Amino acid sequence: MQDLLACGQGEKARMDFIRAAIDAHRASDLYKTAVDAQAYYDGENPTISRYEKIIYDFEGRAHRDLFTANHKIKSQFLTIAVRQETSYLLGNGVTFQRESTKRKLGTARCPFDLQISCAGEAALIGGVSFGFWNLDHLEIFRVTEFVPLEDEENGALAAGIRFWQIDDAKPLRATLYEADGYTEYIRRRGEDMAILARKRPYIVKTVTTQLDGTRIYAGENYPGFPIVPLKNNERCRSELCGRRNTIDALDLARSNMVNNVDEGNLIYWVLTNCGGMDDLDDAKFIERLKLLRVAHADGDDGAKAEPHTIEAPFTGTQAAIDMLKRTLFEDFMAFDSAAVYAGNQTATAVKASYVPLDLKTDEFERQVTAFIGGVLELAGIDDAPSYTRNQIVNRLEEAQTVLLAAPYVTKEYMTRKLLTILGDGDQAETILKTLDADELNRFNGKDQSSTPRETVQEEGEENGDVNG
Repeated sequence: MQDLLACGQGEKARMDFIRAAIDAHRASDLYKTAVDAQAYYDGENPTISRYEKIIYDFEGRAHRDLFTANHKIKSQFLTIAVRQETSYLLGNGVTFQRESTKRKLGTARCPFDLQISCAGEAALIGGVSFGFWNLDHLEIFRVTEFVPLEDEENGALAAGIRFWQIDDAKPLRATLYEADGYTEYIRRRGEDMAILARKRPYIVKTVTTQLDGTRIYAGENYPGFPIVPLKNNERCRSELCGRRNTIDALDLARSNMVNNVDEGNLIYWVLTNCGGMDDLDDAKFIERLKLLRVAHADGDDGAKAEPHTIEAPFTGTQAAIDMLKRTLFEDFMAFDSAAVYAGNQTATAVKASYVPLDLKTDEFERQVTAFIGGVLELAGIDDAPSYTRNQIVNRLEEAQTVLLAAPYVTKEYMTRKLLTILGDGDQAETILKTLDADELNRFNGKDQSSTPRETVQEEGEENGDVNG
C-alpha cells in the first residue's frame, strides 16, 4: 500500500504501478498455487497430465515411450473435500438474530447465502477470497483475479486491484479500489494502459432530466475499505497444500493399474524351432494370424506356436490405492460416508465419524465469522451470525433424546431443537408465534373447540333440560 501512496496522484506512475503489481501477483506462490488448486478442483491434475513414460536405449539416451499404454486417470478428491466442507458449514445458510438482516445483505439476484457459499469455496481452493460490499449486495473476487495491497504497518487490507482478461489478444481490464473510491483502467493490445473511468465514490446519487440526462450530483464512501478478505486459515494456505503429492500418488497408482490391465490384455507368441524367421517374418505371422485366426505348425519335433498371456499385478496396486485413499481422508480431515453405510448406525457412531471434519471446520468457521463481521460493519448492521451444520443424523434417536429433556427446558428451546433436527429451522419464529397465539386464546376462553359446548350444557341444566 505504501508503494501506491509513493506514486502520488500522477496517472503515469499509478498505471506503471498497477501493471507491475499485477505481474508480481501472477508470479507469486499464492497465485500459482491457486491456479493449480483450481485445476485440481476442476478434475484436471496438472502433474499427471505432464507425466510421460521414458525408455532408454543402449547408449543411455532417454526417449518417450510410444509403445506401452499411458492412461492418465485424474481423481477429484480435492473437489469432494472442498464441497463437503462448504456444504457442511454453509449448506443450511447463515442465521442471524434479526430476520431483516439477511434481506439487507443481498438482493434477489445476489442472495447473501449464495454469495457467502461462493466466497467460502473460493477461499478453500485459493487460500483466500475477497468480498466487495457494493451498496446492497456482496460481490466475490477470487485470488486469481484480485491483487491485495496491504498496509505495511498493520497488515490490514487497505487497497486492491481487480483484473481480468478473456484472452491474451483481448484488452486487459483493471479496477483500482481505494478507501476514497475506485478507478477503472484498460490496456488494449499494442497500446499503453489508459484510464477508462476516473475515480468516483462508491455510493453515488444521480438525477435524470430530459435536458441533461443522468448525472451524478453527490457521492459518499463507506466508513472503511469496502473489501473484506475471507481466509481459509491464518496463513492463507490452499486446501491443496500438503496434500498434493498424495493426490498425485493416488492418480498415478490408478493410472498404472489401468495401464497394467491394458498391457496384460496383449497375447504374445512363443515360436519353437523357428530360428530361420527374422523380424519381417514375425510381423507377417502376426498379421496373418489377425486376419485368418489360423497358425500352421509342424507336429512332433517340428515348429510350434504357443500363445501366452500376462497377468496384471492387481492385489498390490489395489492395496496401495486403498492406503492412499485412507491417507487422503485423514489428511483432508474429511468425512468418509462409507463408514456409516454399513448397518443402522447410532447417533453416537455417526457423530464420532464427524469429529475430524468438525475440528477442521471450527477453524474455518472463525474465519467466516470474522468475514461476515466485517461486512456487517460496512453495511451498518448490528447482528451476529450462527450456523447449522449439515450432518447425517439418526433423526428418530435425536428427536427422542430432545423429547426426554422436555420437563427441564423451555418451550422455545424444544421447538427450535426439534425443527433443526427436521431441517425446518427457518420456520421456528412462525411456529412459536402460532403456539403463543393458541395459548393466549385458551387462556382468554376463546377456544372454539370446547367453550361453546360447555356453555350450552350449563344453560340447559339451569332450564331443567337434561338433554341440553
